[in-house]
Amino acid sequence: MPRTLPVGPLLVASLNAGKAREVADLFAPLGFEVRFATDLALSEPAEDAEDFIGNAALKALAAARATGLAAVADDSGLVVPALGGAPGVRSRRFSPTGDYAEAMARVHAALGERSREAEMVCALALAWPDGHVEGFEGRVGGHLVWPPRGELGFGYEPMFAPDGSARTYGEQPRAEKLRDDPRARAFAKLRASCLAGEGLARPGQRAQ
Repeated sequence: MPRTLPVGPLLVASLNAGKAREVADLFAPLGFEVRFATDLALSEPAEDAEDFIGNAALKALAAARATGLAAVADDSGLVVPALGGAPGVRSRRFSPTGDYAEAMARVHAALGERSREAEMVCALALAWPDGHVEGFEGRVGGHLVWPPRGELGFGYEPMFAPDGSARTYGEQPRAEKLRDDPRARAFAKLRASCLAGEGLARPGQRAQ
């Protein structure tokens, strides 16, 4: 059964500054006291799960147990059907150096003349110090462009244009992108399941 998270301190368990800021932007307007793993000198566990939700859960649970705080973690990436779903859960590690410009170039080279259809995927996991974890996933379809366009995003976003848009995520301001990107879709599911809708629970108060 889903567990309700009371409004209060919440740790964003991501060392990626772009992801952490976007996750914080989703929770902070609801009254959560957002804290960051980088401020607490936390490290991330090995991401060796087989799917996005599994990796997000590993990170959220490690942070929650280390700090005693409820923690939310993100795992996201690019899925390209013509490449058998790659880079997928290995999106961050698709380049041997961890450089996303190189990773995007590798994806482009591997595709050649094949279909540039793709999906951006984001999983959000919410974990409690007692080990309870809830996971949610959002997906947005689109296509890849080359060369990459825009400097407003991070990761593979400069080469991904969502369906219905001529602009890549790298060309869209954060506030616009977060209205309906994979992170926003995952958050909508998390909110519906764990944040008691509009009547968010306060500490010591049961959700209605």
